[in-house]
Amino acid sequence: MIAMDTITQYAVKYGLQALVAIGIFAAGLLGARWAGNLMQQALERQTLEPPVRMLLVRIVKIIVLLFAAVIALEALGVPIAPLVAGIGVAGVGIGLAMQGVLSNVMAGLSIIFTKPYKVGEHISLLGVHGDVVMVDIFSTILMHSDHSRVVIPNRKIVGEILHNFGTIRQLHFTVDVSYKTDLNQALAIVREIVESHTHVLHDPRAVIGVSRLGQPAITIAIEPWTKVVHYGSLQSELSQAIVERFRAAQIEFPSLTQPVHGR
Repeated sequence: MIAMDTITQYAVKYGLQALVAIGIFAAGLLGARWAGNLMQQALERQTLEPPVRMLLVRIVKIIVLLFAAVIALEALGVPIAPLVAGIGVAGVGIGLAMQGVLSNVMAGLSIIFTKPYKVGEHISLLGVHGDVVMVDIFSTILMHSDHSRVVIPNRKIVGEILHNFGTIRQLHFTVDVSYKTDLNQALAIVREIVESHTHVLHDPRAVIGVSRLGQPAITIAIEPWTKVVHYGSLQSELSQAIVERFRAAQIEFPSLTQPVHGR
């Protein structure tokens, strides 16, 4: 009987407080969702990268939830001051343990705001290169030419020398012809093949010309521009077309063997 009375007393004393605390936290959940949606709508009108918008929305939701949790605990009768002090000490420890993660976040924000590269551009850094397929708060993901993915932590990128090719790249390859070749004819054929290819850009214009007078050949340099997505296949397509057209025009390729002269 005494136990029942004690339970009844506790239920009367703390039951209302618990209900109030639960109601406050539930209102906090709804408020966090509402504040997040409001922030999302406001940020969509700004020129911000998606990862930044997502991070800011999450920060707003967390702040509202923490505020609601503190009020709910206070309504429940929990001392707030010691709790806040404990959270502060725990936050310091967590911050020290997550230095790498936090440095990635700060580096990611720096990359997103300064925009040294964007999705779709081809970059080279830290001994790797590839097309940028994703930039988020923690890392940058590149797609290599062999379709493998390269994941680079953002803290490794900031402060390093970065080569940004943009969305177009210039090919550099050569073809050798014999000294008997009519160079004007050979150059005209090469230029026609290059400029008529659908994947070759007309602006900037391809650079085509004699680059070397060697032995036993004259070297013609071919340097067209193309979009990053066509860079891997364009050289082989142009090379095959040039060989076929040179053979049809009876343009000689240099012989790799040296004649032997008798005495």
